[in-house]
Amino acid sequence: MNNKDLINKRRIFGIISHPDAGKTTLTEKLLLHGGAIREAGTVRARKNSKFAKSDWMEIEKQRGISVTSSVMQFEYKDKVISIMDTPGHNDFGEDTYRILTSVDSAVMVIDAAKGIEVQTKKLFEVCSMRGIPIFTFINKLDREAMDPLDSTQELEDVLGIQSVAVTWPIGCGKEFEGVYDRLENQIHLFRKKQVIKLDEEGVFSTKLNGVISPGNLSSLRSAMDLLDGAGNEFDLELVKKGKLSPVFFGSALADFGVTEFLEHFLKMSPAPGIRKTTTGTISPTDEIFNGFIFKIQANMNPNHRDRLAFLRICSGKFERGMNVTLTRTGKQIKLSQSTHLMANDRETVDEAFAGDVIGIYDSGNFQIGDTLTDGKEKIFFEPLPTFPPELFSRVSAKNSLKGKNFQKGVEQLAQEGAIQVYKNEYNEVILGAVGVLQFEVFEYRLNNEYNVDIRMENMDFSVARWVKNEDINSLKRYQNSRCMLVFDHYERPVLLFTNQYALRSFQDRYEDIELIEALNVVDELESN
Repeated sequence: MNNKDLINKRRIFGIISHPDAGKTTLTEKLLLHGGAIREAGTVRARKNSKFAKSDWMEIEKQRGISVTSSVMQFEYKDKVISIMDTPGHNDFGEDTYRILTSVDSAVMVIDAAKGIEVQTKKLFEVCSMRGIPIFTFINKLDREAMDPLDSTQELEDVLGIQSVAVTWPIGCGKEFEGVYDRLENQIHLFRKKQVIKLDEEGVFSTKLNGVISPGNLSSLRSAMDLLDGAGNEFDLELVKKGKLSPVFFGSALADFGVTEFLEHFLKMSPAPGIRKTTTGTISPTDEIFNGFIFKIQANMNPNHRDRLAFLRICSGKFERGMNVTLTRTGKQIKLSQSTHLMANDRETVDEAFAGDVIGIYDSGNFQIGDTLTDGKEKIFFEPLPTFPPELFSRVSAKNSLKGKNFQKGVEQLAQEGAIQVYKNEYNEVILGAVGVLQFEVFEYRLNNEYNVDIRMENMDFSVARWVKNEDINSLKRYQNSRCMLVFDHYERPVLLFTNQYALRSFQDRYEDIELIEALNVVDELESN
């Protein structure tokens, strides 16, 4: 099989949702159907010590939530599928945003009873800005739910994207009887586990009389009359442009409607496509190897305490042991340790292609956003943004004898991008986060992974702004009770303000100082 055929087999997508919509459960069922796991775990089945495969951190098992993104690759029929399970909690939104820069499509999971929630809307907007295809799975139909017509209308009203129902629910809750596959013209019965292939009359066929309850059958026929007459038509080109979202209904927990979704998704979703760089574009079929690092994770293997960099391959062929150039530094690096990923499980990979995500061993060379290439041109992929935190805390080790472990833990967690780390002129460590849960995870991981107990002191700052092209010594004189000078992980100066009023007052007084809300790796390189 040639490289083009191998690339066309690949599918890489992220799963996004509000917390508790069923995102991780859907991920589990997809892995189960792909044969990647033998038994689906559930974050709630703690008595049996049975947890979601993608929730591999101990704190995730204890809390029952995803606090870090996971990458899982498996084969299904003739496709090689990479799933990115992202944290649904807003406190870990930055990790999710980075993950979404590495995927070619997204699956949006919506709770059928609650509809579109705040975090779902935020993550949808990130996908929409990138113009990637978005598929919708409306979950938990085996519970009481919104009217499906209202659910699909909400997509257009709240998110501003047109939708087309590929499958349609037959009842909900205790009256849930199955789904109708509009494209395949067949009924999948929920409790009877039966598939009924319909004739040209579709849901109006007499085959369904006595099979589906009269009330549900009447509602199904009325809905199809409406959708066929006034609904959006299925248009694959609009789907690929991110302008039309195919909608599926089912229950991930009951593993119903998942297979139908997966089969259609693999037909509709795009193979790896062209990627933008700072100098042009790169095609997945280009011979030169190019890829970028979108995530770094420390201590995935507690026995070795090592670090993995997650590399999205965008073009060319990866071969274990190959030499590449780290564009940011110009340094030559040999990629001798590489793995396929299944959450925190690993398997050595000798070769990989555009559309694959692999883990490469990191001894401290890599940063999030780095480009790796075996070509001569100095390129950078789309920059990964750094978002300004709103909560700050001064942190230190309770036991001064643990200082070395403390500094190592802070350094490695900062490189992961899980939390933002700053230092002031006295070398004190200051954490920046968008949510309190990030502080809790940081404290837990320092204790669990680095054996360090810490003390945390909340600080009265809520706004961070990077400073561009200013002398460091001159910045020190601006400090007062409402403004503090700190330095981020890349040694860039950052001013912390107590509130927006303090920021505006500073800007009014010092109009010549350029303050920036968010920076990325390319900005950092240009400033050096």
